[in-house]
Amino acid sequence: MIGRLRGILLEKQPPDILLEVNDIGYEVSMPINCFYELPNIGEVVNIYTHFLVRENAQLLYGFNTTVERALFRAVIKTNGVGPKLGLAILSGMTVPQFIDSIERADLSTLVKIHGVGKKTAKRLMIEMPDRLKNWANFNLLTWHANVAAQCVNSKNAIMTASTNPKDEAMGTLIALGYKAMQAEKVVK
Repeated sequence: MIGRLRGILLEKQPPDILLEVNDIGYEVSMPINCFYELPNIGEVVNIYTHFLVRENAQLLYGFNTTVERALFRAVIKTNGVGPKLGLAILSGMTVPQFIDSIERADLSTLVKIHGVGKKTAKRLMIEMPDRLKNWANFNLLTWHANVAAQCVNSKNAIMTASTNPKDEAMGTLIALGYKAMQAEKVVK
């Protein structure tokens, strides 16, 4: 399984990229939200991947964070949702927006995504809450290492790494879409 790639970005054609890693070019499909966060061509990029082997193809999907990849994996487990639709869902909304839509059972927001009809949205509403139960624990345990490098606080200044657990929790909550004041209240 290919779980992560670090290399030079050679080509960008939405939603696909060509990434050179040790003289091998990997074609990777990404959600549009992730695609537009990539650096310029010729720069080094680090992406987390989901490798899918089919009878007639080997497909590689890329994400900027482990959280995006985990949500993609959870979404494609839903009956009737394949990788192509999974990419469309993550292209149409951020991780916090998707979780919020599921928690509020907001069918209308999901059906606005290209390729998601009422039946699929209803299936997501039924199947996803169980998969998202321990989502906060997952983020705090496995994602906090990426938060310092990827989070942006409310003033759009990049946050620095911290060994303080309170700061890490704050960074994680802010990265999930909470306002700084809301995150501070939750951490207290």
